[in-house]
Parts: sequence; structure tokens; C-alpha cells
Amino acid sequence: MNKPILLILLLFCLNTSAQNSDELKLWYKQPAQKWVESLPLGNGKLGAMVFGGVEEEIIQLNESTLWSGGPVKPSVNPEAFSYLKEIRTALFQDENYAKADQLSKKMQGVYSQSYLPMGQVFIKQDFHGQVPTDYYRELSLERAMFTTKFKVNGVRYQRKMFISAPDQVMVIKLNADKKGALNFILSASCQLKSRQNIENKNELILSGRAPSNVNPNYYNPTNVNPVTYEDTSSCNGMRFQFRIKAVNKDGDIKHTDGQQIKIENATEVVIYLTAATSFNGFDKCPELEGKNEDAIARALLTNALSISTASLEKRHIADYQKYFKRVSFTLKDGNSDEQNQMPSDARLKRYSKGVVDPKLEAIYFQYGRYLLISSSRPGSPPANLQGIWNNLLRAPWSSNYTININTQMNYWPAEVTNLSEMHMPLLNFIEDLAVTGKKTAKEFYGARGWAANHNSDIWALSNPVGDKGQGDPLWANWPMGGNWLARHLFEHYKFTGDKKFLAEKAYPIMKGAALFTFDWLVENKDGYLVTAPSTSPENTFFDKNKKPQGVSVASTMDMSIIRDLFTNVLASARILNIDQDFQDSVSQKMKKLYPLKIGSKGQLLEWYKDFPETDSLHRHASHLFGLYPGKEITPDQLAHFQAARKSLEIRGDDGTGWSRGWKINWWARLKDGDHAYLLIRKLLNYVDSDERSKGGTYANFFDAHPPFQIDGNFAGTAGMAEMLLQSHNNYIELLPALPKAWMTGKISGLKARGNFELNIKWVNHDLQEAELTSLNGGKCVLFYSRPFKVKNVNMKPAKSNGGYLLAFDTQVAQHYKITLDN
Repeated sequence: MNKPILLILLLFCLNTSAQNSDELKLWYKQPAQKWVESLPLGNGKLGAMVFGGVEEEIIQLNESTLWSGGPVKPSVNPEAFSYLKEIRTALFQDENYAKADQLSKKMQGVYSQSYLPMGQVFIKQDFHGQVPTDYYRELSLERAMFTTKFKVNGVRYQRKMFISAPDQVMVIKLNADKKGALNFILSASCQLKSRQNIENKNELILSGRAPSNVNPNYYNPTNVNPVTYEDTSSCNGMRFQFRIKAVNKDGDIKHTDGQQIKIENATEVVIYLTAATSFNGFDKCPELEGKNEDAIARALLTNALSISTASLEKRHIADYQKYFKRVSFTLKDGNSDEQNQMPSDARLKRYSKGVVDPKLEAIYFQYGRYLLISSSRPGSPPANLQGIWNNLLRAPWSSNYTININTQMNYWPAEVTNLSEMHMPLLNFIEDLAVTGKKTAKEFYGARGWAANHNSDIWALSNPVGDKGQGDPLWANWPMGGNWLARHLFEHYKFTGDKKFLAEKAYPIMKGAALFTFDWLVENKDGYLVTAPSTSPENTFFDKNKKPQGVSVASTMDMSIIRDLFTNVLASARILNIDQDFQDSVSQKMKKLYPLKIGSKGQLLEWYKDFPETDSLHRHASHLFGLYPGKEITPDQLAHFQAARKSLEIRGDDGTGWSRGWKINWWARLKDGDHAYLLIRKLLNYVDSDERSKGGTYANFFDAHPPFQIDGNFAGTAGMAEMLLQSHNNYIELLPALPKAWMTGKISGLKARGNFELNIKWVNHDLQEAELTSLNGGKCVLFYSRPFKVKNVNMKPAKSNGGYLLAFDTQVAQHYKITLDN
């Protein structure tokens, strides 16, 4: 492909209004019985899972800063670095991978802390056994609003709920269509140490404290309490509080035993809920240096009460829709009217049996965007393994930040689906991680710069986890997490063109990661720079003794991530015109990096040798990092491109939820839309709440790892976008992996690198028209598989690599519509 030429392009957008609101929703004919049937609300800080019960409504609460533990302690494992030389000797001289594995355990630190549930709210209405009728439960994706409706004894009841980002409050509005028919008891509970009291008869306050330590759910040493509250060596866990206030227009309110609020003979009641913790930053003890959670929650509630309910709702919807409505996605099919009348769980089950339902796929796409807006807002922590929704004291994998794939996957849709602001929590977190990572690099690896391993938490933990020897090195010992996260900084720049961000935040952090990598790389006998020890996360191979091993040298993932980092940091230095000596060092080291290799089956090798795999269908396929999210493997490198395809064919199409999500993106990059679509159907396979055998999607459309992990939702949304638009290879490609199933459709508001916004319409699998907006001006090269033309530009596309490429060189403020040249 020819290099793009410089151009400046400024155009206007198509109308980016979302689909009709009657389509953009999840709805059900019955209340949720289990957590993965309930529906999520959130504003980045406060999260709620709403069950929609009739006689007992359950609202499970989270606050995104409520974690166990406190700041990372100094000198976690001061002896760690002393084992590195011996490990390398075992690898290079003896090829004794088992010995390297055992020695690697001595380089481990402590486990991450856990994301915690805050509590539950209960609304109990006693209908004396009368059976409700006309039941309806809905989550509006367009308004971020939950609604339950039902009828009992001739009275229609409605409960409407939302969580406002502008006003940091959850609002629950209950009403009946018969005067005085509302009678209910409002109460709360909590799994953590807490106490409750009532103020002014209508305000319930629950205050508590998080544990100082929670061991991962998979780590259960004998005679050790996995949940502890006292930590005399540093500081105790953070404080938290949530406040619930009921305001009635009529009827009576009173409290019972200081634990419940009782509402009688009301017609309309509005419940306000606010919450806060003492978290004051990753490096501050939440007990001794924490914020005043009582003052914060109280002030938020006072503010919310000063605003009318109608205004709170209006402000919430306006704030939410300014993000959500940027992108519209419509797929046409002939059966949608009938299917739109079906409840979402029944529709998903029907889809899982093979029924064609493109509009359901479009809803799933937008649901991913809804979840990102709801779980990741500027000022909040990044979305964790479960976004912000967790009901368990010891959540699966601590509901932490797993940075060998899952945390990164959460943010794949952020830039391309026009939610760049929602990327900021992760980008800010990386800045914290670089601080603790500097200590990790020095203590564990004797290196400059900063490094982070497999797991992290709100305290920016960066050491190899494993409780100093209890973790398996195939996942615990992996210092490439920081290097991978660094690419998010450069991607944000590529999509936004924000040079201030690049200069002040991104570049210094990327440079620090590169400096660590300089010191971590060693030269092998062939003169290549390699990583040692090295793993391909969570996967193993057979050694010469036919024993499974995880630790070796120069895994493909390691080397691909390093090439990606070096490429991005070098490009950044050149853009900023700084650090020439450092640029030279990066360039020199890049030339010596151990290269990609192709194996005996024509596959891209996962390890530095063609080792037999212990599990050829393993859920991880980390060696394909260079295909996606990286950009090292493209059609321009045909041999590696074909080898990556062969590796995917060998891996197969099954796997956990997030694994299927990653495969959608890989097949999209391979330009095989039909295979990517096959993975969409597998990702959207209905999974019962008790089923643990395979990945898919629960009734509430949460990703089933299983159990629930939100990364599959985000990867699915990102993969659909990648099928329709790609911009990683120095040009913008329209409909690069359009599947046969998506015969006719349109999408507006997608973003391409260079800060271009695109609207694309296709009919019968062919591009019909597209519009672009260049928000910055700059380079733009378009690519499509068939000839196309641009109005008002007297320039024919040049054929290249089986398609047609057009480089623009126009003036600012001109409008262009791209159409297929028939």
C-alpha cells in the first residue's frame, strides 16, 4: 500500500440520532430471579442492579471506589531480583523450564485487593398474595432508565429509576394510579461491617468499613481467614456510606426500630440515594488520610433535594444522550417487527437457535456502549472485570484489573465508538500505575522505568501477584502489562490528535515503559534481544520431557507488545520533535528484537520455539496481539498475515465469552466478515444463569465468561465496529469485513484515527454512500474494495491491493459525500 499523502479535510456529519427508542431497550415479562437476570444502571461512580420484583424489589448497590485494602506497601519482596540471574541461566544454558518456573515463584509479591459490594436496598409491598398482571420490566438504552410496571387489584403501579451523573444521585420514583394505594417498607442491608440509623424519620443512613484484606476467591490456604478487617502494619480499610431518603407527596412516613422507613397511603413517592467512600487516591490511607464520606454523601443528597425530580431526570438524560446519541447503528431484516414484540430473553434464546435477527445484534452493539458510559466516567476509576457491578464479597478473580487482556479489552470500543471521554479513567489510572510500577521495576527487576504485571486494583498494584510463591508463573509473572496499557495512551492520541495530552501525559509514561524494557531485554546467543523469563499468558507447552511448562524465552506476545511500544514511543518522540538520542536507542533496539516466527503447521508461533501445545484450543491466543489490538500483522506482511489466520483456525471458534469477543476482532482484521459474524453468533449464545460450561450471553445480556465478565460485551461492540471501519494501517477502510448477514444497513458517528468521524450506508452488501468529518484537519486516505467516487473532487481512485484507494487534498470547510461508482 502506498503511503498516504497529506490532506486537510473538513466535512459535516449526518444526523447521528439513535434508533427508535422502542427498539433500543431490553425488556422482560417477569422479574429477575437471579443477579444475571437483573438490569444494570450506573454513572461511573454509583452502580445498581435492579431485579424488578413486585412484592419485593431488590436493588443491589456498588460504589466504584469501594475496594478492600489500602496503598501498596513498600518492599513487598526485596529478595525478588536476586533470583533473576539464576532463572536466566536455567533458561539459556540448561533449557530447564521447570526450574525456571519454580524460581520465578520466588519473584512474586502480594495478591491484588478486591472490588466490593456496597449493599442492597429493598422495597417491600405487601399485596396479600394477590397475583400481579400486566407485568413489564424495561431498561431503556437511549435514556439510561429502568422501569417496572404491573397491576394489582385494579391498581397500576410504576417504578422508574435512573442514576444521574451530573448530580451523583440515584432517583427511584414510585407511583400508583389510585390515590393512597402506595404502601411499602424501605430497608437496606450490607455484607460488610456496617451500622444503620434513621434521621428525620424519612432518611436511612448505612455506614460501614471495608476489609483491610480480601484474598482472591481462588486462593484459600488452610487456617487463614480470607477476609480480615484489622491491619496493624499499615492502615485499616476504607469507610463508606450511603443515604436513602423518601419524599412523599401525600400519605404518611414513619420509621420502625431505626432500621426501616414505612410509607402508608401514598400516591407518589420519590426515593433519593447517594453514596461516598473515604478513598482519596491510590497512595493515601483511606482510614487516616481519607475523604469525609459522611459530608460528601450528605452534600450530594442535599443538592439533589434542591432540584425538582423532573429537572434531575432531564439533566440526567441530556448528559447521557450527549454521549450515547453520537452513534446510530441500523441493520435491516424482514422479521424485525415480529421479533421486536418479543421479550429480550425469549428473543435471545430464539436467536441462539439460529434465527436471523440483525436488529438484536445492533441492540447488543449499543448495549456495549451503554455499559461503558455507565461504568466509566471521567473522575471515576476505570471499569473493572465486572464494570462497576458486583454482588459478591469475594468476587470471581477479585473483580480486579486483569491487565493481560481483560482491562484493555474493556476499552477497545472507547475511541472507535465515539466515547473518547470514557477512556480517560483508564488513562489516568495508567499514570498511577506508572508510579507504583517504578518501585516494582527497581525492586523486582533491577530496572529503570516502570512495569506492571498480571493483576492490579484501585491501589495501582503492579508487582507479580502470588503471595510470594503461591501463584502459577504462567499468569502471575508477566511484566508486560504496563507495556500493553501504554498503547492506550498512544491510541487516544491517534484518535484525538491531542498533542498536549501526548506531550504531557502519554509520552513520559510510554518512555518510562520503554526504559524498563531496555533493561529487561537480554541478548541471546544469536544476537537477538529477548525477554527471559517469558510467558504467553495462561497457556502452556510441552517440553522435551513431555511435561507442561509455562516459562520460557521471548514469547510472541512479549515481543509483539515490545515492538508495538517501541513503534509508538518512537512515533511520539518524532511528532513532538524531542529526545533524539532516545529515538536512536529505540531504533537500534528495534532492529535486534526477536522476530515473528512461522511454525511447522504454517501457524504463527506462540513461543520462541515450535513447542507442542498442551491445549491447541486454549481460550488465550496471545501470540496474535500483533493482529489485534496491535497493527504489526497486516495484509502488507502477507506471510505473517496468513500464519495468523492459520493460528486462529487451529484455535477454533469456541472459548469463554471474552475469548470469543477477541476472536471477532481478529477475524475482522483478517477481512473475513462471515467468520467474524460466526463468532458474534457464538458470543450471543444464550447461557442460563447456572450454566458454567461455555461462554455466551446471560438473560440480561451480560457476557458469560462464565461467570460474568464485562470484557466480552465490550469486545463484541468493538468487533462489530472493526467489521465496518478500520484505520490502523495508515488509511481508512470502509466495510472491511462486512458479513453476508448484514445485507443492508447504516452506521453513523464511528471514529477513525486522525480524528475523523464517519457515517456509512450500504445496500445489498455494497457501499452506497459515506460522509466524513475531519475534526482536526490532516491526513486522510480512503480505501474500499470497489471503485468509488467523491462528489466535487475530480480525482479517480487508484487501484491497490485488490481495492481502490483515494487520497484527499482539499480545502477546509468543504462537504464531501463518498458514493459507490456504479
